[in-house]
Amino acid sequence: MANSVQELIASRASKELEDGQVINLGIGIPTLVAKYVHTSNIFFHTENGMLGVDDVNEEDIDPNLVNAGKIPVGETRGASFFNSADSFGMIRGGHVDVAILGVLQVDESARIANWAVPGKNIIGVGGAMDLLVGAKKVIVTMTHISKDGKSKILKDCTYPITSTRSVDTIITELAVFKYINGQLHLVELMPDITLEQVIANTEAHFVNSL
Repeated sequence: MANSVQELIASRASKELEDGQVINLGIGIPTLVAKYVHTSNIFFHTENGMLGVDDVNEEDIDPNLVNAGKIPVGETRGASFFNSADSFGMIRGGHVDVAILGVLQVDESARIANWAVPGKNIIGVGGAMDLLVGAKKVIVTMTHISKDGKSKILKDCTYPITSTRSVDTIITELAVFKYINGQLHLVELMPDITLEQVIANTEAHFVNSL
């Protein structure tokens, strides 16, 4: 069940999307983004083989129709289905405009870690490595602070990085960052958040571009 922090992040991420785009939504907070998109001209893609993903009512759930995170989904009019090899071909071929990913950590160079925690079993990498190579734009949606109160925007990731590619935008419950010309730029504060709060909870160096 999503909480208010996750909903806030997802709502803000939806404002980064434009009509006509093909969007891949990762597991976690990214799956919430679709509910805040109020146009039929954005096309949601899932790497297990569907273009035209939509929300689904509980009474209409088809157990065979799920996204990459095994969550039941609906289909828009004109949705298409294909095998996962074709789906990854779309990703690797540059046909996904935006990938929205949930991550564990981000470093000062906007590289992410989202596929492994040393000593723990987690879901795995999924399509993240491919999306970081193939998507035209990558947006990260994440909580700013870990459950143990530590910053998740670090000088260097302590978990294995997913790709050497830097992401474009980072959205947390505290702030929005853009990676521009090799530096993290703070471009927006979330409602009721101060610059001092962001500084106190961000290990990585960033440029104040408010």
